[in-house]
Amino acid sequence: MYFMVGKDGIILQKNKKAAKLLSSKKSEGVNNFFDLIELCDRNLAEKSFSESIQNNSQNTLITRFYIDRKFFDVKVIFTPPTSLNGKEKQVLIVANDITEAKAKETELLRFFNIVENSINPVQITDLHGKMIYVNPAFLKASGYPKEELLGKNPKIFGSGKLPKKFWDKMWQTISSGKVWFGEVEDQRKNGDPYFTQLLISPIIDDENNVTGYFGIHRDMSEKRTLEQQLINTQKMESIGTLAAGIAHEVGNPLASISAIVQVAQRNTSDEFIIEKLGLVKSQITRISKIIRDLVNISRPSNFELQVTNINECLKEAVEITKVGTKAKDIDFVVKLNADVPRLPLITDQVEQVFVNILLNAVDAVNEAGKPDDEKHIIVESSVSNDEVCFTISDTGTGIADDNQSKIFEPFFTTKKPGKGTGLGLWVSYGIIKSFQGDIKVSSKIGEGTTFTITIPIQ
Repeated sequence: MYFMVGKDGIILQKNKKAAKLLSSKKSEGVNNFFDLIELCDRNLAEKSFSESIQNNSQNTLITRFYIDRKFFDVKVIFTPPTSLNGKEKQVLIVANDITEAKAKETELLRFFNIVENSINPVQITDLHGKMIYVNPAFLKASGYPKEELLGKNPKIFGSGKLPKKFWDKMWQTISSGKVWFGEVEDQRKNGDPYFTQLLISPIIDDENNVTGYFGIHRDMSEKRTLEQQLINTQKMESIGTLAAGIAHEVGNPLASISAIVQVAQRNTSDEFIIEKLGLVKSQITRISKIIRDLVNISRPSNFELQVTNINECLKEAVEITKVGTKAKDIDFVVKLNADVPRLPLITDQVEQVFVNILLNAVDAVNEAGKPDDEKHIIVESSVSNDEVCFTISDTGTGIADDNQSKIFEPFFTTKKPGKGTGLGLWVSYGIIKSFQGDIKVSSKIGEGTTFTITIPIQ
């Protein structure tokens, strides 16, 4: 739209587009250009118009026309004034209707804000798969800064565990203009796995051509954790059923064998026979303990909940552990928080958990073979949010990464044959889980291991 306007703002001439805009009956009487502009911008428009005349300059203003009770977004350009045939100077005003462009800009901005603030990682790639946009959630999930992602292929975020055929099928789908959906395992910059549901949608232009790809991730790490916990629970239930059968079918014959061994011991004076019978009896005792541990964890406890001072349980467990000859050269550091509340628990079971972990720590420290001044076991308690936390750290041999996911499985042990049953941590895990708590382990080979036990206060 073109308007030729005098110094007073009166419209002297206009082109067909402008005339069409003012063709309605309600706008026929509009003679002053500034009567077209919405009230809140009118002073600003008049000021910009005056500056254009005084400075002989071109000024631009984004505003709105209000005509026939409708608003139109416009870009107004005040050109330098000109004088034709010696007449009074006039100003050519160019007004471009940007209503549609403004609507698209608003829509784009709305979309941008949604994506920027989404908790789901989002990425946009070009036709070659190079990333041209990532939102803050993607940066947080991947652990990479933006400059290390833009221009790179998303495989920088991949774990490399999925076969080539998997990704080939994905590319075939999105290249044909279809949406692809699947579950993938990615890898953060620090190496941690990141499980997601990934949806990739082609970006189509007005001519139905694919111009890029839009991908959105949904974090499935918590789901995977819950699935693993469910598998562990099912394992424990299965082994519990097996344990009940073992206790019945093996326990009774074992008791008979033990009784016969004791009778034989009392009725012989041969030292060789007595020694061998003692060896048999010790092995029977070991088998009985394994069965007892299995049965204890596989059936409902007969103990009653009591308000328990967990700090006292931990101190008692440390004292029990220190009595053993293996612990005589180890320095125990105990730091207990007096704010740890009393909780309704089964005292003997909680103490059993602490003793099991402490005995493992003692064995690990001794196996490391470090000097006495580097043999430490640190025991701490604290309160965080709505749970109590206990950590038992040692300076022992550490646990290999591959074994850390297995240590709570029954009969799994890294100790030499005959040195451990592989049930201590499994039993401990079951006890803490029965209190709605959790046990986690972190370890480095050659540096030591830390067990963290958390129990909810409620």
